[in-house]
Amino acid sequence: MRYIFLLIIFVLSCGQQAKNIEHEEMYEKMRHAMVREQIENRGIADKRVLDAVRKVPRHRFVPKQLEKYAYADEPLPIGEDQTISQPYIVAYMTEKLSLEKGDKVLEIGTGSGYQAAILAELSDSVFTIEIVDVLARRASKTLEELGIKNVFVKSGDGYKGWPEHAPFDAIIITAAPTKIPEPLVEQLKVGGRMILPLGDYSQDLVLISKAQSGVSQQRLLPVRFVPMTGEVED
Repeated sequence: MRYIFLLIIFVLSCGQQAKNIEHEEMYEKMRHAMVREQIENRGIADKRVLDAVRKVPRHRFVPKQLEKYAYADEPLPIGEDQTISQPYIVAYMTEKLSLEKGDKVLEIGTGSGYQAAILAELSDSVFTIEIVDVLARRASKTLEELGIKNVFVKSGDGYKGWPEHAPFDAIIITAAPTKIPEPLVEQLKVGGRMILPLGDYSQDLVLISKAQSGVSQQRLLPVRFVPMTGEVED
């Protein structure tokens, strides 16, 4: 009787594994189509960025009930009034940072952890700060489950950055402040780049470049991000 019971468990387990493999293969096809149709077709050409977006399973970073929409051309809610950005915007912001493999990156606004996972494919290390503790813990768990070891998550206000690990080669902000946080500019290396959505209701993506002679700004395109909260509001 015990043998029959174990056999039933084994058969059910094999069936579940086969179903999981089938789902992952389906999502992989959706991911490749997403890159081809939503990202490459809009002008993203950096092969390393494209490969990273093809590799990272975006469906693992959204709520279970929204997995089937993970590769759609739109942002999705992840809880706590926050969203995971549209795939194209993630790729666009990443490409503009011009990352190299040895770079150290600071991200403000971990959210689901998806952007950090993309950055991790292109750099040496990613330090990411999330002001909503439940999202920070959830992102950390997802990244750990996926075996991504070069992302370090901290729960807290990102306005003052992470000075213990500064300076950074690149900084990315994934929520919109109404003014550029000066502590983050200070933590950017000379020669480094920072990208962020800037503004209140009307927002633009802004690329900041830091040189010995000073800091320059370039407005890239209009966007709509959730507002950056915390000390930046004071």
